[in-house]
Amino acid sequence: MIVSRLDKSLGMEIYATQSKGIGGVIRSEVEDFVVEEVLVDGTRASATGVASQGKALGASSIKNHYLLCVLTKRGWDTFSAIKAVADQLGVDDSRIQIAGIKDANALTSQFATVEDVSCDEISRVNVKDLEIRPLGYVRCKLSSYYLWGNHFRIMIRGLKHSTRVVEERIAETIKHLRVLGGVPNFFGHQRFGTTRPITHLVGKAFVKGDLKKAAMLFLARPSKDEHPESREARLQLLHTHDFKEAFRTFPRQLRYERTMLKHLAENPEDFGGAFERLPAKLQRLFPQAYQSYLFNRFLSERIVRGLPLGGACVGDFVVGLDRCGLPLLVMNKVVDGNSLVDVNRAIREGKMCLGIPLLGFRQQISGGIQGEIEQQILKQEDVAQEDFRIEVMPRLALGGALRTALTVLQDLVLNQSSNEPAESSGRSAEIAFSLRRGSYATVFLREIMKPNNQVEAGY
Repeated sequence: MIVSRLDKSLGMEIYATQSKGIGGVIRSEVEDFVVEEVLVDGTRASATGVASQGKALGASSIKNHYLLCVLTKRGWDTFSAIKAVADQLGVDDSRIQIAGIKDANALTSQFATVEDVSCDEISRVNVKDLEIRPLGYVRCKLSSYYLWGNHFRIMIRGLKHSTRVVEERIAETIKHLRVLGGVPNFFGHQRFGTTRPITHLVGKAFVKGDLKKAAMLFLARPSKDEHPESREARLQLLHTHDFKEAFRTFPRQLRYERTMLKHLAENPEDFGGAFERLPAKLQRLFPQAYQSYLFNRFLSERIVRGLPLGGACVGDFVVGLDRCGLPLLVMNKVVDGNSLVDVNRAIREGKMCLGIPLLGFRQQISGGIQGEIEQQILKQEDVAQEDFRIEVMPRLALGGALRTALTVLQDLVLNQSSNEPAESSGRSAEIAFSLRRGSYATVFLREIMKPNNQVEAGY
């Protein structure tokens, strides 16, 4: 199977399945890509405004420090949505906590806690394409600790094949993934950007201590797939390095870039200060994206070499799983010859799984063949574990961790494909499924669709 240039640039260098793709397009409309957050207690944040089941995190009417809400957004990025809600409430956006970042080009629904506000205050928030609904008060603020994962409902349009062929190809792909043990747990396109995939490149510049390069990549690296006005503004800055002029000419919708440019217009050498004007979570995304890129390369090369994903080899890391199937990353060990048989039995029984490093200054690389893969890639990248201390911005330092090589597909439902309206071409099919936290729907869709052009396919 031919892998696109974009996928390769993000470290996804191979498909895990050899089945033929169905093609098609996602996100033709915002409502074609629905994401609903699921907590560890099984409660789902409904995008329709109807409560799913149970009382999320034991929320009650008894007033407490944190108000648990459901935040539903259409076409908003998470950081902008939180700021818009905070501005309406007249509070700092740090008083709104979430468990995970959600797609911008989608209809998403997630839980959030807001500190020291009442249900009445929340009910008065009125922002276009945003809705925040109070559920009740809870004792603790929200974090990823309470997040199980996400439920997805996705419409794939523009299918050129017959209903029978579409269903057969999806079934064959699912069969291959079941044999594999799950879906390869690549970081998806949203982690890096699809129309302008530069987040990991900015992150590498952070890691290598070059903030000027990082800033110019973020501000001035153009993409053929972005809006022509934005591309032209970036190209002009790339040639002139004139931050004052760039602040004047950059389109209003490039809010984060304009925030940095405003600072650089007055302080043209203070690139660290310019990045500090961005939301703290966005700043962290840059080195984390480079960490993610390295993980994708580690995982790709393991697949290329034919090493198991649903099993371990000597030198591999393995992690324990809790009763919800979530990885217990602190419960990890390196497999040796004496433990290999027992470890692989535990993996088959769903008690453990293979882990691959998210590199950091504390996280060691694997041993055995997997370790050789990682060492080779780090040499190619000219990067070392210690570089993740990020001495130019130490608060962004990454200690590292492990990430599971596979993610398990749950609650899979394929609705009968149907003809598109007369003015459209092709058919459509709706697919619904759940993935645990940190996993990307587009990675699963990538195996099913196998698109030639991810931008045109809506990724």
